[in-house]
Amino acid sequence: MNPLTIRGADIETRELQPADFATLAEFRYALRCFTVFSEAEAHGQGLSPQQHQALLTIKGSGAQVLTVGELAEKLCIKHHSAVELISRLVRMGMVTRSMDPADGRRVRVVLTPQAEAKLQALSAVHLEQLRRIGPLLIKLLDKFGPAIH
Repeated sequence: MNPLTIRGADIETRELQPADFATLAEFRYALRCFTVFSEAEAHGQGLSPQQHQALLTIKGSGAQVLTVGELAEKLCIKHHSAVELISRLVRMGMVTRSMDPADGRRVRVVLTPQAEAKLQALSAVHLEQLRRIGPLLIKLLDKFGPAIH
């Protein structure tokens, strides 16, 4: 299970007030605006949002090499969906695939220089957008109390 996911039974509940719903709605709206921005920027670079997320996930892994299974897990998609996503990225010249030398059953995925360039451009505008909306997100989180962030 995703460590960021909680179930209703896992939290203590209290009576929510109208202001709680308003803050949640504002927060969701801000996140959705960022998502719409992100999707438009990805399309502007010739990528689908999921392709952009895959490239970012690979780059953000630290080692900049992920297995198909690790990528599927990080993207919260099925293994076969990750295989098809990677196949499209290979055809676009964004990633290469190779067998894991330690375990021939595992396939490793690596970014190409072309993907690195697109990701650099996308990440720069995303970070700028986050700098712009960050204060709003923090303000909204603060409404829920200091323990939330």
